[in-house]
Amino acid sequence: MMPPINESPSEQRIALRLTQEIAVNQSRIQSAIRLLDDGATVPFIARYRKEVTGGLDANQLRLLEERLHALRELEKRRSAITAVIEKQNKMTPALHTALTDAQDMAALEDLYLPYRKKRRTKAQMAHEAGLKPLADRLLNNPALHPHDEAVHFLTPPFTTEAGDHTGIADTGQALEGAQQILIERFAEHAPLLQKLRGYLFRHAVLTAKATKAHKATDTRFTDYHDYAETIGKIPSHRALALLRGARESVLKLKLCLDSDLEQKPNSDELNPCESMIARQFKIDEQKRPADTWLIDTVRSSWRSKIFTHLETVLLNQLQQRAETTANQVFAQNLKALLLAPPAGPHITLGLDPGFRTGVKAAVVDATGKVLTTATVYPHPPHNDRDKAIEILQRLAEQYRVSLIAIGNGTASRETGLLIKQLIKQYPQLKLKSLIVSEAGASVYSASPLASEELPELDVSLRGAVSIARRLQDPLSELVKIDPKSIGVGQYQHDVNQKQLAWTLDTVVEDCVNAVGVDANTASPALLRYVAGLNSRIADNIIDYRNNTGIFQQRGELLNVPGLGEKTYEQAAGFLRIRNGASPLDASAVHPESYPLVERILRDIKLDITELIGNHAALKSIYPENYTNAQFGLPTVKDILQELDKPGRDPRASFTTASFKDGVESIKDLYPGMVLEGIITNVTAFGAFVDIGVHQDGLVHISRLADAYVKDPHTVVKTGQVVKVGVIDVDEKRRRIALSMQAADISSC
Repeated sequence: MMPPINESPSEQRIALRLTQEIAVNQSRIQSAIRLLDDGATVPFIARYRKEVTGGLDANQLRLLEERLHALRELEKRRSAITAVIEKQNKMTPALHTALTDAQDMAALEDLYLPYRKKRRTKAQMAHEAGLKPLADRLLNNPALHPHDEAVHFLTPPFTTEAGDHTGIADTGQALEGAQQILIERFAEHAPLLQKLRGYLFRHAVLTAKATKAHKATDTRFTDYHDYAETIGKIPSHRALALLRGARESVLKLKLCLDSDLEQKPNSDELNPCESMIARQFKIDEQKRPADTWLIDTVRSSWRSKIFTHLETVLLNQLQQRAETTANQVFAQNLKALLLAPPAGPHITLGLDPGFRTGVKAAVVDATGKVLTTATVYPHPPHNDRDKAIEILQRLAEQYRVSLIAIGNGTASRETGLLIKQLIKQYPQLKLKSLIVSEAGASVYSASPLASEELPELDVSLRGAVSIARRLQDPLSELVKIDPKSIGVGQYQHDVNQKQLAWTLDTVVEDCVNAVGVDANTASPALLRYVAGLNSRIADNIIDYRNNTGIFQQRGELLNVPGLGEKTYEQAAGFLRIRNGASPLDASAVHPESYPLVERILRDIKLDITELIGNHAALKSIYPENYTNAQFGLPTVKDILQELDKPGRDPRASFTTASFKDGVESIKDLYPGMVLEGIITNVTAFGAFVDIGVHQDGLVHISRLADAYVKDPHTVVKTGQVVKVGVIDVDEKRRRIALSMQAADISSC
């Protein structure tokens, strides 16, 4: 039972907001927040604290964790703004309520605008000159004649506190100053700004044109050389492309109202936003003396101040929305790649293909240990194909290789054909070959971690080792690479790098803990993602292993320097001790639950080795009989399921695609072909498929399935083997259009 939560008003607001966003009971939200604040990790909470949170899953907890941080930043900003306004002695009950009710940063900043410290403006100078009453009179009573009223505000020159020599010499100067006061008032009216921002989101059109300097030469952004779309409807991938084009000065972006596109230039009519400003301040055209001056003030406020401000805000929001979506795409693709089915503990030959520099080869044993390396030169300019086959045959025979992993980069197809010839010539070797993504392999090869793991190997050979290990266990190998270098997203360099890194790290952490980690064989890179651990403790575990020997039971982890009780609580359930003192140590049963298992064993009069995997015995146990204050029904059920299949791997069975013979480059493609391929990347607009021609094809979202698809991730995932039909080939732009629709494939 968790202690009661003494929440501040801001924490109460956060809990209520999260309750609404995640749509679960507030007490569950508060319990999860308390666990996170106490240092518990998401994998631990999701797996071992279901009773406390009411069964919030990892996805809900990740959303809660992310939104909790964002909402606390919002509360921090709310508090800072409130303090500034109170210090200025300008806080009112209505303003305090508005600040408290503000739901996002934009609304807060709108309210703060009039109180923000800024450079001395024309409006401030007009205030100092005593023109505020003139502005108020004309706004409140348009029947007054502007010039007649302005006469009363003429003043001789005088010196202000800022040292300016000022004065109101004529009525034109007085009216200009009064207008500046109203323009600033209109531009800092928070409720009005929120209405205008909402209208622009729905009706403002973002246009793009190629700049003169790049129009004739640009090939990357040709789709946007003459582009227009409502800003609120622009999808993530298009937004990031547009913003990148603008940053590189290839595109010129401009925001305008859809009504402005239809309205004639220099029209006297107010546009919809100007009309909203006029209505807000009860300004209309009744041919009263001040009406024309007030309407002109409305136009000036919109064109010189409000629109410029809101354009910046909307473009920033467009960037933020696009980044959020892009990060979600990265996360989903990375998860699919990390949880790709492992080929398993086979002796594997890894090949890193190349032309001039040769094909790098590395043989690793079932645990990933390097047995030998070599370089062969079967491709141009060397063309020593026979010698290459001879060397590879000898390696396969000597080390009893069963699998060959071929990197999918340069010379991949040519190397694949070489291996097919090898398999055909030597069927007795019983070899199988597969194409493996080598994204990020070069990054790993040159990393300090690779230097530490493979100090005796040249950088060029480390890639082949990584490719072999990726086939055996993608998760264990890919955690050694910065997730951003794996290449499973869109415009990854255009998004907030800190946010992207956090998102991808949480994905890796969730995947690692979902699978579990062997404490006696895991690399430091894998261990650091175990719940509760970090790089320092991971290194300490390795040092302890090297100096003391392998762990015989989970409890020995407490002997590792830096791994205390709290860390042990978080990590122990995800660390496996295989063939140790207790079979439970090889399972996902947490050590805190061992007494419960012992109680079950006493009741059914079996020992642990007789119970594990004994489906009939486990099915006869009623979990309700073993619940208490510490262990609720979800935990007891989880324990029984784990005992049925201890240490089960959640990843699917291993499969691979077969590339079509004779299809080696984009030149070999033509509309009507049916090919097998592997999904390499899923985006908001479709999926990219490797069909073995060194250029991924795109299955547009509209061709992913026979039915309407809103989110490509609901029908495909990275690493999936699919059958596609070739729809169109643009060799010049290196674009391949594919389809997964049954009608297209059958017609092919």
